[in-house]
Amino acid sequence: MHEGFEGHDGEKPKKVFVTFVLFVCFVFVVSLLGAQTFRARVDTVQVTVTVVDAGGRLITGLTKDDFEILEDDVPQAITQFTDERVPVSLGVLLDASDSMRGQPIVDARGAVDRFVGGLLESGDEVFMAAFNHQPHLVVPWTQPPVILKGRLDSFRPTGGTAIYDALVASAPMFGRRIHTRAALVIVSDGADTASDFTLRQTRDILRRTDPFVYAIAIDAPGALLSTRVDPEALREITAQSGGYTEVVRSAEDLGPATERIANELNKQYMLGYVSSRPPDDEWRTIRVKVKDRNYFTRARRGYYATRARL
Repeated sequence: MHEGFEGHDGEKPKKVFVTFVLFVCFVFVVSLLGAQTFRARVDTVQVTVTVVDAGGRLITGLTKDDFEILEDDVPQAITQFTDERVPVSLGVLLDASDSMRGQPIVDARGAVDRFVGGLLESGDEVFMAAFNHQPHLVVPWTQPPVILKGRLDSFRPTGGTAIYDALVASAPMFGRRIHTRAALVIVSDGADTASDFTLRQTRDILRRTDPFVYAIAIDAPGALLSTRVDPEALREITAQSGGYTEVVRSAEDLGPATERIANELNKQYMLGYVSSRPPDDEWRTIRVKVKDRNYFTRARRGYYATRARL
């Protein structure tokens, strides 16, 4: 079992939790330092962009001249552009709490297997994790994704739901990826009932990473109000990254939902610019606009302009 994630038997003792939190903080800081060094060396801010029309249809075929990028409301010159599909480093987080017992976990595993086995490309890399009241890394970064089919079969749903802890534990993984473009897909059917991290803390930590975060929320009819999935909380996390939250009514709908994510990953744009200001360790907003006002963009909302660390 990879460090930063727990084994999937038993409750979360206090000592284990403290060790887990300290480790996550340590690895997260280390990954940030690595990211800082990389950013200082390359001096280019990379931005993944999805473009849609008013009906939510994905728009392809745009050129560099169709885009505008603003950093803290100051226009930036776009120095890099591609509309081709480039490899992606993608993480999968699957809810394996007690509420997923029975057919829901079977359907969820099937959707994930089809996602990694048939909808991603061989050059992509994937890590898989599951979570109940604590996160568990199942497989670290792996290529090609197809060999990961069936790797979630050993998890039997049990325990509470710690979505925020799972997201925080996954954040350092993106400091060790090999591709520029990154995404994270989380599947859950319940509200967070067991995390030690809050929604606000989780949002703040994820702001320091750059993957598009996609959440598929299973809001089954008849679910108890106290444990029912909270799409609005998930939207607070996904929107700031450029991703989105989709609500489905049953685990049977997970297949089409993951297909939509894969289709979006196939039709994104990659833009890059060199900031007109030197790094200052401060948060800077990013806005990406398309000159055709009938189109709308989704991209991460900003980044920390970290100075070089020797």
